[in-house]
Amino acid sequence: MAPFNLAGLKNELAELEQDMAEPGFWNDLAKSARVSQRAKNVSDRIDGYAALIRRCDDIASMIELVDEENDSSMVDEIKSDIAALNKDAQALRLETLLRGEYDRNDAILSLHAGAGGTEAQDWAGMLYRMYTRYCERTGFTVKLLDLQDGDEAGLKSVTWSVSGQNAYGFLRAEKGVHRLVRISPFDSSARRHTSFASLDVAPVIEDAAFELDMEEVRIDTYRASGAGGQHVNRTDSAVRMTHIPTGIVVQCQNERSQVQNRDVCLMMLKSRILELREREKEERMSDIKGEMKKIEWGSQIRSYVFHPYSMVKDHRTNFEVSSTTGVMDGELDGFITAYLQMQ
Repeated sequence: MAPFNLAGLKNELAELEQDMAEPGFWNDLAKSARVSQRAKNVSDRIDGYAALIRRCDDIASMIELVDEENDSSMVDEIKSDIAALNKDAQALRLETLLRGEYDRNDAILSLHAGAGGTEAQDWAGMLYRMYTRYCERTGFTVKLLDLQDGDEAGLKSVTWSVSGQNAYGFLRAEKGVHRLVRISPFDSSARRHTSFASLDVAPVIEDAAFELDMEEVRIDTYRASGAGGQHVNRTDSAVRMTHIPTGIVVQCQNERSQVQNRDVCLMMLKSRILELREREKEERMSDIKGEMKKIEWGSQIRSYVFHPYSMVKDHRTNFEVSSTTGVMDGELDGFITAYLQMQ
């Protein structure tokens, strides 16, 4: 477990505050907003740590008072305070594991159903619900960017953004192939089926992070589908971008205008390209270590077994739970913690 670097945070805050005090700092609104937000995040972490220390001291004083006066009336309150303190301390310890360059950024997630038609599409829909529930529990904000309904049920694909402190740092643990084993509700013979869905996770980056050669990008517009009223049915407001060198394709149809969809697409494309570069860097390092693992169909990161028994197991960390209902309701903290600790 990495230590909580209080001195490093205080030094970083001092440097940020010095930058904010420079003449002309507020002339560049985009940069000033980034620096100000980072300063607030660092300040909040320092204050949070100080608050934990104060709470610990208060509990110690209460325990000392109970011992001195032999008064058991405060025991239940002390137990409750210790449990709450432990929960918040564990959350702070988890944050110390988030040391990646983009871990504190927002994230873009894309789910794609695997082969298998309705079965896989239903599974993709179940996973989308699971992740939106996780975000609600964590306090993250979800914004739907693109969605393609399944032929009979579920989803063929869905892309959404997640905003909140350390969103990418936590959710990158979920990138990969997810496997479901269950008795199919779509099979009249009640046979057991195996379904797959793949999740991509990329960090949201600032426009200035790197320049994209737009001559390498093909832009297509088309008529948006699904809910949205007469406007989306009359105009080619949806946008699809293809990065020719990498083959990465992103699309957006949920904004009100083609211009807005184009801006979102460009942000998504830059994030996906950056995520690809980071993945290639990790694979090169894994090659050196002899531990390279590809994310592909058949090499799932996690299995969700609903029949003949109940279990969800992560194959990277061997962390597992028997409550499939809890996991599908967004209880993913154990899996994410185990992954970050493994790294």
